[in-house]
Amino acid sequence: MKSPSQPEPAISLAGVNLSLGQGAARVHILKDIHLNIGSGEAIGMIGPSGSGKSTLLMVMAGLERADAGTVSVAGEELGRLDEDALARFRGRNVGIVFQSFHLIPTMTALENVAVPLELAGVSDANERAQAELEAVGLGQRIHHYPAQLSGGEQQRVAVARALAPNPAILVADEPTGNLDEDTGKAIVDLLFAGHEKRGTTLVLVTHDPSLAKRCGRVVRLRSGHVLDAA
Repeated sequence: MKSPSQPEPAISLAGVNLSLGQGAARVHILKDIHLNIGSGEAIGMIGPSGSGKSTLLMVMAGLERADAGTVSVAGEELGRLDEDALARFRGRNVGIVFQSFHLIPTMTALENVAVPLELAGVSDANERAQAELEAVGLGQRIHHYPAQLSGGEQQRVAVARALAPNPAILVADEPTGNLDEDTGKAIVDLLFAGHEKRGTTLVLVTHDPSLAKRCGRVVRLRSGHVLDAA
């Protein structure tokens, strides 16, 4: 039995291995990963390009399945879920912010944020979506389409969409990669505000060591291995 000082981890990976590609092009990306992330922690994940950071984040988010090992998120072992159950679990528990926004171009900002809420069966999805957009400073832009928004505004929509279902886990993959420095800082501030106000567990993949240091703990990867999780 765990003591009060050792809560159940929000994310637990044990012996995780993953290879991607086919035949001779198959590459062993993640190699025997063991990592625990506590509930409410903010983790900065850094490492050289090709070290496996983004792939590890996708495994945590349930967007990639490990070939071996166990992945538990918010108390659920993801390997036991079929694709439909995994999608439902992800919609309820995991908010995801990508480098390239991943907004639906034919939907307004409001509709983009409302989609995960509607899928989760939230009755006041539009009202909650509007409140989330107002919280990220886009109250006047809710009826604009992605093409009518700047890169920074599109990423604000993506942050609002990720936070709208109040997920237990928030993962962000190079969320400032396509933004200028000032805009990127504003986006990071929004992510940390969401983490701090809601008690959400935050996992942030970045190339920027100073950004990683804003997190409570830094996890370093190299060649598919966790080198350091201090």
